[in-house]
This record gives sequence, structure tokens and C-alpha cells, in this order.
Amino acid sequence: MLEAVKKRLPDVEFIYLADSAHAPYGVRTADDIYALTCAAVQRLFDAGCDLVILACNTASAAALRRMQESWVPEGKRVLGVFVPLIEALTERQWGDNSPPREVGVQHVALFATPATVSSRAFQRELAFRAVGVDVEAQACGGVVDAIEEGDMILAEALVRSHVDALKRKMPQPQAAILGCTHYPLMQAAFQDALGADVAVYSQAGLVADSLANYLDRHPGMLGTGVSAYLTTGNPKRVSDRAVQFLRRQITFEAA
Repeated sequence: MLEAVKKRLPDVEFIYLADSAHAPYGVRTADDIYALTCAAVQRLFDAGCDLVILACNTASAAALRRMQESWVPEGKRVLGVFVPLIEALTERQWGDNSPPREVGVQHVALFATPATVSSRAFQRELAFRAVGVDVEAQACGGVVDAIEEGDMILAEALVRSHVDALKRKMPQPQAAILGCTHYPLMQAAFQDALGADVAVYSQAGLVADSLANYLDRHPGMLGTGVSAYLTTGNPKRVSDRAVQFLRRQITFEAA
């Protein structure tokens, strides 16, 4: 996701924090996710960020609303990654508070972590804006762990297994949501398993366009930080994984 955002906004400084020491979030409790997310966001605030994007669907689903209501300091903003996706799916802007209406897509498959699925945050936000949309969620246990370990053969096998499980519940989805920011690395596997006639929504480009629009409207949120890659885990190990995925040198520092 960061690569798409940087390509869309090449002149903006970004500080990226990977909470590698506590990943994956998707199997943790809501309170644990909230505490970890607050700690990570505070680290970014301390580094000079005024605006933080939770590039994690689990954190966006399980922690964001609670953070916004009771924790985020004045003058700071924390945004999630659900909004651009729902805007694209319903073809309406987030600030449009008109009653829910019918949309073109009626059968949606949601692939996400167990915590995101159990939160039902995606279904709740979608219901505010659209009627008659059947969402079938599939918790994709093991996929994030396999990706983090660099075992893409296992990750692909798990993707196919989870798609098969979803199709037993919803044989003909019209669209599929990759509801975890790791899953775009497996987008080709999802698309192949689902079939060419299923529209697969990946968040990276949507989030990049939405962030560019937000900064056009709120230029004062750019903050004062200097670009950096931070991790709570082992910097060398995380750097090696980043090189494996992105095919270019990235050096992480200890957070």
C-alpha cells in the first residue's frame, strides 16, 4: 500500500511503522488490538506525524472508532482503510449522508483476518450506505503468517482453500474484497481461484487516491516528520522480507 501512496504523492514525506513484533493482529482480541494500535500511532505522532493512516484492516475494524472517540489528541487525525473501499463499492462519497440505496453489486465476498470478520465493521459501514447487498465473510487463517514467513507456496494454497470454503457458502459472488493489506500480494491467486468474472477490489490504489484528495482539502495535516521505515521487530529480518516482496532495497530501523 505504501508503494501506491508514494507513487501517487511523490513529494510527501512518509514514515512507515511495521509492528512486526506483534503481527499478525488478526488473531488477537479487540482490546489487545486497540492497545497495540494506540502504541504504534503514538510512536508516529512522536516522530512528527499529524495524520496517520492505519494500513491494517484489522486495526481499522477493531480499534479505529474507539480511538477516534476517546484517544486521538486534538490537532491529530487517524484514518482507516475501509472508507475508500466502501466509497468505490457504493459509488458515493463518505460525506454523503443520504439514505442507503441500491447499488450495482449485490453479492460480495469478503476475505479478511478472523478479527476483522468477527468485528463485522465492513458490513456495518456498508449498511449505512447501501441496501440489499449480501456480504459473505471468510476468515483467512494462516495467510498472513505464510506471507510474513515468505512462504508464498503455502500462502497460495491457503488462498485457494479459503476461496473454496467461501464458494460453498456463496457460489457466485459478483465482487470480492481483499480485506487485509497483506492480501494484495496474493491478488493473482485470489483472482484465479475466484474466476475472471469476479471483480476483485484491492485497497492500495483506492487509499492512495483518497489520501491525495484528503490532503488537497487539509494541507495542514502534512506534519513535520522525515521519511523513514521503522519496525518493532528485527530490522534486518524485516528489511530482507521487504526486499523479497518489493524487489528493491529498503532498510528498516528499530522503532
